[in-house]
Amino acid sequence: MRFIMDKLIRKNQELSAILDISRVLTSSFNLEKNLHAVMESLAGQLEMQRGGVFLPDRLSRELRIVAAYGLTREEIKRGTYRIGEGIVGRVIESGEPMFIPNIGAEPKFLNRTDSRPRKSGVSFLCIPIELDGHIMGVISVDRIYTEEHGNMDGDLRVLSIVASFIAQFVKLWEHFRQTEQECGHLRSQLRDKFNLSNIIGESGVFQQVLKSVRKVATTDTTVLLLGESGTGKELIAHTLHYQSRHSKEPFVAVNLAALPENLIEAELFGVEKGAFTGATARRVGRFEMARRGTIFLDEIGELPFNLQVKLLRVLQERTYERIGSSESVFSDARVVAATNRNLLDEVAKGRFREDLYWRLNVVPVEIPPLRARAEDIPLLLDFYINKFNRMYDRNLRFESTAVEQLTRYAWPGNVRELSNFVERLVIMAEKDLIGREDLPYNLSSNMPAPTPITDEIAGGRDSLPGEVERIERLHIIQALREHNGVQQRASKSLGLAPRQLGYRIKKYGIRPREI
Repeated sequence: MRFIMDKLIRKNQELSAILDISRVLTSSFNLEKNLHAVMESLAGQLEMQRGGVFLPDRLSRELRIVAAYGLTREEIKRGTYRIGEGIVGRVIESGEPMFIPNIGAEPKFLNRTDSRPRKSGVSFLCIPIELDGHIMGVISVDRIYTEEHGNMDGDLRVLSIVASFIAQFVKLWEHFRQTEQECGHLRSQLRDKFNLSNIIGESGVFQQVLKSVRKVATTDTTVLLLGESGTGKELIAHTLHYQSRHSKEPFVAVNLAALPENLIEAELFGVEKGAFTGATARRVGRFEMARRGTIFLDEIGELPFNLQVKLLRVLQERTYERIGSSESVFSDARVVAATNRNLLDEVAKGRFREDLYWRLNVVPVEIPPLRARAEDIPLLLDFYINKFNRMYDRNLRFESTAVEQLTRYAWPGNVRELSNFVERLVIMAEKDLIGREDLPYNLSSNMPAPTPITDEIAGGRDSLPGEVERIERLHIIQALREHNGVQQRASKSLGLAPRQLGYRIKKYGIRPREI
C-alpha cells in the first residue's frame, strides 16, 4: 500500500513539474530566464541536484551552458564541449539519451564544470533536445537514486517530455529573434528613408516647413498638416513618426475619405464581440493598432459630425470605447491629422466642431503647393527621372529647355502629378533626350495651367442652358475629385440627394472611377 501511495505522489509531482514548465516556457521569449526557471522547477519538484541546458554556439559550434541550476557563474563558463566530446558531446552527436549510474566510475564523464568534487554515487542523465529530427541541444541533470527518491525510468520519461517542450520553445525563440532583427533592420531603413535630409526641397518656403517638422518631431503633440492634394502630407506624417521616440512602434494610416460613413467608427475604435449581428469576435480598431505609435488621420475634414465628439474625447482624455462596450480603452497613440480643406470655413458652415478644430490645431504645418516653390521643380524632376530610369531600365534625360518649361507649369496636382508625369514619360518616350517639343501639349504651351475649376468656367461661352450644364458638370467633377470619387459625400457637398447626383453623372457621361 505504501509503495502505491509513493508511486501516486511521485506521479503527481511529475505532472506538477510538467505543468509548471509548460507555463514557464509560454510566459515570454526570454531564453536564459525561462530555461533557468525550467531547471529550478526540475530541482524543486523532482529533487534533481543540479542540471543545465546546452545549446551550440552559432560561431564556434561548441556546446555551451545557456541555463543551469546548482552551478556558479564560473562553473557555467567552464562548461563547454565540442561535438562528440564527453557525455554531453556524445549525446548531441548520436541523438540518443545516456544514463550514467555512477559518474565516479565513468572515465568518459569529463566534469568540465568542476562542480562535483565528490562524484561517487551521483547519477547523470543526458537527453537530446530534438525537433523534427534536428538535434538542437541537450539537457542534463544529476540525481542520487534511493528507494525513496524515484527511479531512472520515470526521470527519463519526464526529461524527454521537458526536452520536447524546450525544443519547441527554442525554435519559437529563434523565429522571434530573427523576426525582431528583420523588423529592426526594416525600421532602420524606414528611419533613413523618412529622414528630413531625404525630403527634396531647397526653396525658402519649403525649408520653413522642414524646420517646423524638425522641431515638432521629437514631441508627442498633435500635428495638423494642411495643404492641397498631392503636396506630400503623408510623407511628412511618416517623417514625423520615424524621427520621433515612437519610431519602433506602429504607424497606422487611415484615409477617412475612402471609408463609408457607417464604417468609420468601427474602423477607428473597434467593435466588441456581440455588439451587433455578425460581430462574432472582438475587432481591433485603428487607435488600438497604433498603441504607443502614431495614427495618421488623413482627410480629417471628412470625419462625420457625430464622431467628431468621440475623437475630441480621445485627444483630451486619451480614452474611448469600442462599439458595444462600456469599458474605456486608453489610447497612447500620437495623432497626426491632415486635410486639404479650410477647416475654419467648415466650422463656419457648421460641418466641423470648433472645439475639435482648436484641439487638432496645436501645431499646424502648412505644406505649400508646388507652384509656390517653383525652384524645387528641377530637383524633383531630377529625382524622379533617376528613380524611374532605375525602375524601368531606361536612360532618359531632360534638356534644359524642357526643364525650364516644366518649371513654368503650375502643377495643379502638385508632386503627385509631377511624379506620375515623369513615370509615364519614362515608360512611353521613344528617345532618351527629352526636349520641350516632346512634352505633352498642356505642359509645352506657354499658357499657365488652369486652377481646379474657376479658369475652366471662365473659358468659353455658350447658350445660357448649355453654359449652365457645363458649369454644373465641372462642379460635379470637382466635387468627385475632392471626395476621391465617393458619390455619397460628393452629393452632400453639392447639396444634392445621391439619386440626383447619380442622374447627373449619367446625363453628363462622367466616370467617377477614372476621376
